[in-house]
Amino acid sequence: MTENAQQQPSAPHTELPTQYAPAEVEGTLYERWVERGYFAADAKSDKPAYTIVIPPPNVTGSLHLGHAFQHTLMDALTRRKRMQGHESLWLPGMDHAGIATQNKVEQQLAEEGKSRHDLGREEFVERVWRWKEEYGGKILGQMRRLGDGVDWDRERFTMDEGLSKAVLTIFKKLYDDELIYRAERIINWCPRCLTAISDIEVEYQEDDGELVSIRYGEGDETLVVATTRAETMLGDTAVAVHPDDERYKHLVGKRIKLPLTDRSIPVVADAHVDPEFGTGAVKVTPAHDPNDFAIGQRHGLESITVMDERAVITAHGPFQGLDRFEARSAIVAALRSQGRIVAEKRPYTHSVGHCSRCKTTIEPRLSMQWWVKVGPLAKAAGDAVRDGRVKIHPEDMSKRYFDWVDNMHDWCISRQLWWGHRIPVWYGPEGEVVCVGPDEEPPTGEGWRQDTDVLDTWFSSGLWPFSTLGWPEQTEDLRKFYPTDVLLTGHDIIFFWVARMMMFGLYAMDGEVPFRTIALTGLVRDERGKKMSKSFGNVVDPLDWMDKYGSDAVRFTLARGANPGTDVPIGEDWVQASRNFANKIWNATRFALMNGATVEGPLPAPSEMTATDRWILSRLNKTVAEVDAHYDDFQFAKLSDALYHFAWDEVFDWYVELSKTTFQAGGEPAEVSKRVLGEVLDVTLKLLHPVVPFVTDTLWTTLTGGESVVVAEWPADSGFRDADAEREIETLQSVITEVRRFRADQGLQPGQRVPARLELDGTALAPHEAAIRQLLRLQPEGEDFSATATLPVAGATVALDLSGTIDVAAERKRLAKDLAAAEKEKAQATAKLGNEAFLAKAPDHVVEKIRTRLAKADEDIARIQTQLEKLPQA
Repeated sequence: MTENAQQQPSAPHTELPTQYAPAEVEGTLYERWVERGYFAADAKSDKPAYTIVIPPPNVTGSLHLGHAFQHTLMDALTRRKRMQGHESLWLPGMDHAGIATQNKVEQQLAEEGKSRHDLGREEFVERVWRWKEEYGGKILGQMRRLGDGVDWDRERFTMDEGLSKAVLTIFKKLYDDELIYRAERIINWCPRCLTAISDIEVEYQEDDGELVSIRYGEGDETLVVATTRAETMLGDTAVAVHPDDERYKHLVGKRIKLPLTDRSIPVVADAHVDPEFGTGAVKVTPAHDPNDFAIGQRHGLESITVMDERAVITAHGPFQGLDRFEARSAIVAALRSQGRIVAEKRPYTHSVGHCSRCKTTIEPRLSMQWWVKVGPLAKAAGDAVRDGRVKIHPEDMSKRYFDWVDNMHDWCISRQLWWGHRIPVWYGPEGEVVCVGPDEEPPTGEGWRQDTDVLDTWFSSGLWPFSTLGWPEQTEDLRKFYPTDVLLTGHDIIFFWVARMMMFGLYAMDGEVPFRTIALTGLVRDERGKKMSKSFGNVVDPLDWMDKYGSDAVRFTLARGANPGTDVPIGEDWVQASRNFANKIWNATRFALMNGATVEGPLPAPSEMTATDRWILSRLNKTVAEVDAHYDDFQFAKLSDALYHFAWDEVFDWYVELSKTTFQAGGEPAEVSKRVLGEVLDVTLKLLHPVVPFVTDTLWTTLTGGESVVVAEWPADSGFRDADAEREIETLQSVITEVRRFRADQGLQPGQRVPARLELDGTALAPHEAAIRQLLRLQPEGEDFSATATLPVAGATVALDLSGTIDVAAERKRLAKDLAAAEKEKAQATAKLGNEAFLAKAPDHVVEKIRTRLAKADEDIARIQTQLEKLPQA
C-alpha cells in the first residue's frame, strides 16, 4: 500500500457537498467512464486477459431484479480484475428471443387486424427488424443506469451477421458429422405459439383435472383403463399390460373394441406398464404421448394424429372441430351414456406441462423435426467437469449438472416460426436434401425449396462464448479472450444454457472449454423469501429503487445477499440501509477532507504512529486479504459484509472518532494520523469500488486527485500486522463500550457530560485518556467530586459522579419494579417446567418457548441486580 500511495498525485481536497445526491452524480459519471474508454478491452494488450460474456438478455426484455443481481456480481468481478492489471473484457449483447419477439410483433399486427400470413415471411421478418430497432434493447440503457462496465464497442446480437455465420457454420459441421438429423418424434407442442418447444421450456404445475376409468371391449374380453386425457382415446391403437400380469394373459394378442369408434385395437404386453398402478392396463396413443410412442415403436403400432396444430380434434365423427378441452367433456359424456365410465374422480390434481412463454397447456404431438444427437456432445460436457477443466461453484451444484448431461435426450432444435435463424437445408424435386454452409451457394432451379423452420433460440445462444469473439474466423479477440474465465448465471438455467454452451464450445473449439468456472447464483426473492411474481403482487422494478436510493444502494444490497447458489431475499428496508451506508461513506470522507486527510507522500514509519494508527492499518491489511479470498471463492455476501463492518464499525465509528482528539491536539502525531487516515480511505474506497462504483469514484478522485478509481491499482496486502496494537485498541473499545452501556442503563443522554476520575496508570489505556474522555463525555473531576459509581474495566477504573445527573431514589424504584416483574416471570416459567403432567402433554415448541422465557428472565434479573449495585446510595 505504501508504494501505491507514493504514486498518487497530490489531493486537491475539493470540498464535498454536505449530502450525497446519487441522481446528480451517476448518469454523468457513467458516460465519462465510457467516453474515456475504461471498459474497452484491447486484444493486442500484453496484460493477462480476464473475460466474462454476459448472459444475453432477450431483446424484448427490461431490467428486472434478477438481471440487476447477476450484473452487479459480474461487474464487480470485472472491475476488480481490471484494477488488478488484467485486460478485462465484459462482453454485452442480446438474444433475438425467437418466440417472445415474434409474439410481440404478431400482437401489433393483430391490433391492425392482420396476421403474419397477410404480410408473408419476408415482409414479416423485415417488420420484426424494424420493431427491434424501435423498441428492442430497452435493457441496454437500463444496464448503464446500473453501472455495468461492459465493452459497448463489442456489443453483439444473436441475429447479427457474424453470429449468423457462426450458426450456419456449426449447423453444417454437426450435419456433416451426422450429429444433426431429421426425424418424426413426439415433441412438446404449444397450440398458442404454434411451434415445438424443448423439454426445458415446459413449466410443470399442479392443475385440477379429472381421472376417468373407461371400459374397453365387450363381454369377457374387457379391460378398464384410467386416463386424464379422454380426448386422446380417439387415437388409441392398442391397450398395453405387463407381460407377467396374470389377470390379462388371456387377452394378450387379441383385439378388443375401441369405444366411440368403429375400430378394434390389439392388447399388447410391454414391460413399461406398472401392474401395481391403477388397473394395470393402459391405453396406448402413439401420436400423442412420448411413452406411448415408444411402446408403439416396440410393437409396430400405427400412429394416428387426432388433433391439429391448434389442438382442435380432426378425427372423423361427432367430435371433429371441437377444442381438446371441449372434446374431453363431450367424450366423457358420450361414454357415460353408453355405461362405459366405471369411475370418475374430480378434481384430480396432477402435474401438467405449460409453455414457459405463454402458459398454454402443451400438447405432446407427433411431428417431423430437426434434432441434435447429444450423446457424444453431452459426454464431453460431463467429462470437462469431472476432470477439473471446468469448476462448478458451489461444488454441490455439480450433481444437478451431471444429472442433466448424463441423462440428456436428443435435442429438438427446429421451431415453426419465421423470426430466427432459418434452417440451412434445401429439398429438391427428386427428394434431394442439401445442407448449405455459410460460404456455399444454395441449390437453385425449379422445385428446390428451403426448410421453413428456424432454429431454437438456445442453439445460437449456445455459441455465445466464442461466436461473440469472431468465430468461425480466427480473430485476435478469439485468441486473446477465449476461453472465458467465468460464467456467472442462475442455477435455474444450468439446463437451458450452460450445458448447451459446454457441448458446443468443446465441439467447435477442438476440446477447449468455453469457460473455466461456472459460478451459479440463486434467484432473487422478496423479503419473506417468496418467489417474485406478478400474480403475487410482489414484483419490484429495480429502476424505482435506483431512482429513490441510487444505483449503489441497490447493488450493495444485492451483493450483500449473494451467497453462492442460494436464493436472495430483498426488501426495500435493506436498500434504504445500503443508501445509509453510502451516506456514511460520504460523510466520513467529507470529515476526513475537512481535517486534512491526505495521500501525499509515503506512509510514516510504524514507530512514528500511535497505537490507533497501527491498529487500523493492521485491520486494513487483514481486510484486504479477507476480501481477496472471498472474491476468489465467489463469496460476494461475505466480502460485502466484511467491507461494511470494516468501513462502518472500525474506520468510521472508531478510527475517525479516535482521531479527533489527535487532530485537536495538533503537532506531529496529528500529521501522521492525517496521512494514515488518507491511506485507509484510499484503500477502503478501492475495495468498495467494484460493488458501489459511483460514490467511491466521486470520493476517491476528490481525496486523491487521481483520474478515476476505475483504473486505479487494486490494493495489495502489504503484510503489515500489529497484534499488540490490535489488543490495545480492543481493550480501549471494551472500556468505552462498557461505560457507554452503563450510562445508557442509568438513563443518561448520549451527549450528557459526567464528572469522572480515570485510574489508567500501568495499563495500556494510559495514552488514550483524552480519547476516552471525549468519546464518553467525561469531564475532569472537580473539587466537590464524589465517586457515586465505580467501574473496574480491563485493569483500569472509571469512577463516575452521578449525583447531579440522575434521581437515584426514582431510579432504584424503577429498577425494583423491573426486578419484581422479572422474578415473577422466572417463577411462572420454573413452575411450568417443573410440572411433569404439563411436560408430557405440551408440544416440543411450547416447552422450548418456556425454557427461552426462563433464560431471558435469569438474564434480566442479573442485569438489573448489577445496575442496582452500581447505583450510589440514596
